[in-house]
Amino acid sequence: MGLNVQMALKKNVLIIRLKGELDQSSVTNLKYRVSEIIDKYHIKNLVINMQEVAFMDSSGIGFIIGRYSQIKKRKGHIVICSMNEMVQRIFNLSGLKKICFVTKNEIEAEERLEIA
Repeated sequence: MGLNVQMALKKNVLIIRLKGELDQSSVTNLKYRVSEIIDKYHIKNLVINMQEVAFMDSSGIGFIIGRYSQIKKRKGHIVICSMNEMVQRIFNLSGLKKICFVTKNEIEAEERLEIA
């Protein structure tokens, strides 16, 4: 199936909308693209919309942790929104809720980051 990625910039926030499978084969390219954008545009906050993620493995968890390290250096935040049940279970088991904010949708994510 692969991974379809849409990205948008809004102030100092990068919004990433994912559709498909967040696994080792898709994460490799994604992490380089996102890291470059964070550095190039001095991104402070990251919103990841997981609504259409059909599958996520430990590589997806690693992707989020890696971006957290990058964003933390800028004193920013990561907000994960629109999680389906499968992603929510992985989130709860992995402890990612300790390092990321979680919201129901992108509107709440923007409000959380005060960019709405």
